[in-house]
Amino acid sequence: MGQGDKKGLRMRELMEATGVPKSTILHYVAQGLLPEPLRTGRNMAYYDPACVERTRFIKAVQGRYSFPLEKIKQLLAAIDRGEDVAPFVDLDAVIFGAPSGREIDEAAFREATGLTHGQVSELLAAGLLLPLEEGSYRQDDIEAGRVFAAGFAQGLRASDLAFYARIAGEVVDHEMRLRQRLTGHLPDGQDARVTAELTRGARALRNYVIDRVFQRRVAKAKTLKDEALLS
Repeated sequence: MGQGDKKGLRMRELMEATGVPKSTILHYVAQGLLPEPLRTGRNMAYYDPACVERTRFIKAVQGRYSFPLEKIKQLLAAIDRGEDVAPFVDLDAVIFGAPSGREIDEAAFREATGLTHGQVSELLAAGLLLPLEEGSYRQDDIEAGRVFAAGFAQGLRASDLAFYARIAGEVVDHEMRLRQRLTGHLPDGQDARVTAELTRGARALRNYVIDRVFQRRVAKAKTLKDEALLS
């Protein structure tokens, strides 16, 4: 099976074949992206040779897209079933986009944003800080964190901003119901392609409608104290 040993590949061999470090491979195993190795002793484990291509696929996807591991796990499961995953990769690319810098832990996130541990916990509980994977922060999380930090410096609290999370949930609920009505009867591959187009449209409409409501409200106001700023 694997490079001189019928039982499979040793960790060192898997690392050499994929260019992925041991810690990452173990994380993939823990997350269910790679199968558990055959353990023949306390410090002896053999990995299925299929882990080479599987790990290369994960690495390639992570290099091109900003997919959370759960989405990659779903793609791998579809590949295992013999399905064409191209439409789903395209859809996830629209939804999650391309990588934007390395992921960092909470300590580095706090340092990058100026938020305290308590403020981070408060924002997480309020549904305002929304990392795709628990404890792992990306560039868009950092940018939002800096906005929150500036707001806290002005005296705002997470509870003052909680309406964003509430309204966002309602908007996405409506979008998902509409998507289901439009695509529920379609085969999965076609569903994915149509959903990608709907996602692009929804993203544009969210920005357009909310910004335009804001702009029109401000345009009608005579001063910054004008009651016309309130509906």
